[in-house]
Amino acid sequence: MVIEKPETSTAEFNLSDKKPPKFIAVEGNIGVGKTTLAKKLASTFNYDTLLELPEENPFLERFYRDPKNAALPTQLHFLLQRSQQIQALRQDDIFEPVRVSDFLIEKDQLFAEVTLDKDELHLYQQVYKHLTLEAPKPDLVIYLQAPVEVLQARIRNRGIPSEQAISHEYLATLNNAYTRFFHFYDEAPLLIVNTEEIDIVDSSEDYQQLVEYLFTITSGRHYYNPGS
Repeated sequence: MVIEKPETSTAEFNLSDKKPPKFIAVEGNIGVGKTTLAKKLASTFNYDTLLELPEENPFLERFYRDPKNAALPTQLHFLLQRSQQIQALRQDDIFEPVRVSDFLIEKDQLFAEVTLDKDELHLYQQVYKHLTLEAPKPDLVIYLQAPVEVLQARIRNRGIPSEQAISHEYLATLNNAYTRFFHFYDEAPLLIVNTEEIDIVDSSEDYQQLVEYLFTITSGRHYYNPGS
């Protein structure tokens, strides 16, 4: 588990009279910008970050090259990693402090359903049932969307070697799975952000507008698509 302290505070925001959500989870497909946004929000709100550790999964690169044969160990490693993260949260008693996460625990099952065959999924679910995975519920979930072509361009640009083998078909399947998942998601207030026409990474104006919009959300489902 990685819990990081924010590096800096973003000066352009006056947060003295505003109360951001205490626990924000950012989700979305590979390459959409989850971790970058989580770190920027943490810097703005002076929050800790709770981050995924894909680089610590020894099966992930093999999975991208050969999904059929490496899917099960890849998913089980992520599942056990999540269990350890949540146990550490309980032991450290940090459910109350504010934080930003770049994942939802429920996402693990979504990926398992996409990548595993019937027998593998049954085994995965048996392991899942024997683990303690009751994570705290976010006060806000931000789901970042982008078309597959945009995701592929971003993956190429960030240049992580293991990700260069990710196929168009796999990204498209995950996009569809995320769409289905969040169509029914009602565990927390949800903000769906179309990132195709906005740059929340490098444009301070786009990022500031998104942050201002966050303060208007207290419940329900919301769509943020300023380019439409």
